[in-house]
Amino acid sequence: MEDTFFQTMKLTFELATVTTLILLFIAIPLAYFLSQTRWIFKPVLEALVSLPLVLPPSVLGFYLLLAFSPKNSFGVWLEQNFDIRLVFSFEGLVVASVIFSLPFMVHPIQSGFAALPKNLTYAAYTLGKSKMNTLFYVLLPNIRSSLLTGIVISFAHTIGEFGVVLMMGGNIAGETRVASIAIYDEVEALNYSVANQYALTLFIISFVILLFVYALNKHFMRQGMQ
Repeated sequence: MEDTFFQTMKLTFELATVTTLILLFIAIPLAYFLSQTRWIFKPVLEALVSLPLVLPPSVLGFYLLLAFSPKNSFGVWLEQNFDIRLVFSFEGLVVASVIFSLPFMVHPIQSGFAALPKNLTYAAYTLGKSKMNTLFYVLLPNIRSSLLTGIVISFAHTIGEFGVVLMMGGNIAGETRVASIAIYDEVEALNYSVANQYALTLFIISFVILLFVYALNKHFMRQGMQ
């Protein structure tokens, strides 16, 4: 039991860590683009990014399952050309988690960029900085709290995923069985003490993460006021 518990928790945090790192690389340019652009199709892109917030996880998981299934053309193409099978695999969980947690990373960063004064960017350009240098050395340091919020919320959200994870990854011990699935399994088997062990661990970790975020954001606010 102990080996299974630690194995499941290790897999859960590996999934959350990998997902958060990938989201960070995707979300920064995407959030910057959304905060700056006046593109006519911007509302469409924002709606697509935000869709996981309102779409039931089982619905998203179902369509991802269909899309990446080796019985469908795209799944067959991935397997034949790249030897990749995403259904019922850890890699598939990562793909599903990135899509499902995308708005939790993009929205805080987008809000941070939008709140920055325009003259900050103009001043950087006047000093001869490129757009890339302005983004990484001027704008991002000024939205530290937004970055931290996006990272932590995405990490915590991935830890608690259930519907998408179950549909895409199933319940394979050591491969796709994460803590949220384990809780459901143990409750169904009436093993409430074991379910409580998983649930309490996630509860404590989530609380500590949020406490850390609020404390650090308060520190950032104090620094900004000085």
